[in-house]
Amino acid sequence: MRHGNKNNALGRKKAHRDALLSNMAVSLIEHKRIETTLAKAKALRRYVEPLITKSKDDSTSSRRVIFSELQNKVATATLFRDVAPKVASRPGGYVRIIKLGNRLGDAAEMAMIELVDFNTTYTKEKAATTAKKTRRTRRTGASKTATPKGEVKEEGSEEAKGE
Repeated sequence: MRHGNKNNALGRKKAHRDALLSNMAVSLIEHKRIETTLAKAKALRRYVEPLITKSKDDSTSSRRVIFSELQNKVATATLFRDVAPKVASRPGGYVRIIKLGNRLGDAAEMAMIELVDFNTTYTKEKAATTAKKTRRTRRTGASKTATPKGEVKEEGSEEAKGE
């Protein structure tokens, strides 16, 4: 029985499971979003969130601990250089899991796991950039209106008020 055993074995021995989670964590850090099965995504979330929390403190000790887990220099550097500054103010919940439905071949439940602060759909940064655009028209000033005959009328004149 598995009383009190909280890890999902994912049908693998410990060494294989550790290698799988390490490789998936490297892919998630590099690509910011990956697609996998729901069980692997949930296991990966429990694996990668403590690493991201550890990366907030940029010290030699934390770099060594994270490198010993990931075994990838590029991913470790990316984690400290790009990811950690973005999540510095966040107290937790660095990844999001979105269910995608079942896989066609074996009907496995699929999910997308992504780093929360790197999705521009949900962040305020994209909204601020779209708000800066202004609508430009080629119309002349609004104080004068053109009549169908090509005559120009003043808005304050009696003819313009009658129309």
